[in-house]
Amino acid sequence: MASSKHLKSRTRQDYAFMLEYRTRWSDNDMYDHMNNSVYNFLFDSIINSYLMDHCGLHPPTSAQHPLMAHTHCDYFSAISYPKVAELCLRVNKLSKSSVVYEVALFEKDADQVKAVGEFVHVFVDRSTQRPNPNGMNSQLRHGLEKLLVTEPPSKL
Repeated sequence: MASSKHLKSRTRQDYAFMLEYRTRWSDNDMYDHMNNSVYNFLFDSIINSYLMDHCGLHPPTSAQHPLMAHTHCDYFSAISYPKVAELCLRVNKLSKSSVVYEVALFEKDADQVKAVGEFVHVFVDRSTQRPNPNGMNSQLRHGLEKLLVTEPPSKL
């Protein structure tokens, strides 16, 4: 994952897919901002929305499905109810059976990124719960390739 300084400079143009989320009163915690657990929920939601809408994933029946292998989030500033969040998604690495996603959260009509997360999925066969020797299926791969970015790795 890129350095925090590099991630903090992310803009919406760095991402190929976006969803809006209207924050809810219950998203706020006792500190009057969105609780950190909600960020992970939202990051998981944009990823799975993309997989279902653009990669042919049907969670109850697909022969392959993703297992979460890693999550990480850098928080830069808070968002709270009743603001609207804009979630942005890209793929930083696509391997034979795994994918590294980067998700950013922006506040609508504000330029500065609020948080950037990294999620890693490993796609496994439903019957064996192990990666397929041939890797992820072509429909998954094709959909994920549309979000793949190629940029030089940052120095940590």
